[in-house]
Amino acid sequence: MKPAGPPITPQGLSALRARYDHLLSRERPEIVEIVSWAAGNGDRSENGDYLYGRKRMREIDRELAHLARRMKALRVVDPAAQEDRSRVYFGARVTIADEDDVHKEVMIVGDDEQDASTGRIGWGAPLSRALRGASVGDLRTVRLPSGEKEWEVIAIAYPER
Repeated sequence: MKPAGPPITPQGLSALRARYDHLLSRERPEIVEIVSWAAGNGDRSENGDYLYGRKRMREIDRELAHLARRMKALRVVDPAAQEDRSRVYFGARVTIADEDDVHKEVMIVGDDEQDASTGRIGWGAPLSRALRGASVGDLRTVRLPSGEKEWEVIAIAYPER
């Protein structure tokens, strides 16, 4: 039996699949066309379109292979199906406050869909690891490069079923 892989939300997996499909059906065929056109122009050693196109095609192929491996390894977890909504688990939207009473809202998502600028923190991030299993009112200490910081859990929410 295959061991459980890293978690990802259904929306995160859809985004990875959309990126894969875009690369495979749009970008790669465009580059193939440019490379074949440039190859017909003669000397390839000084043909910028050909050289750039081949380099870009390798980058696309590498990203396609990475995305395919990643999608195969990931485990889809739907936060709306979470039974215990009183604790912080994968997919939770958590409001936290620090010592200076500065509130911050974060959502715990898969590492492949994290985006700190929008408050989406990865499952493996230090803050996410510290918040796992916490209830409203719990204090959690997070080790950061700048030192330790203490956060209090103010609210926990999950998407509706």
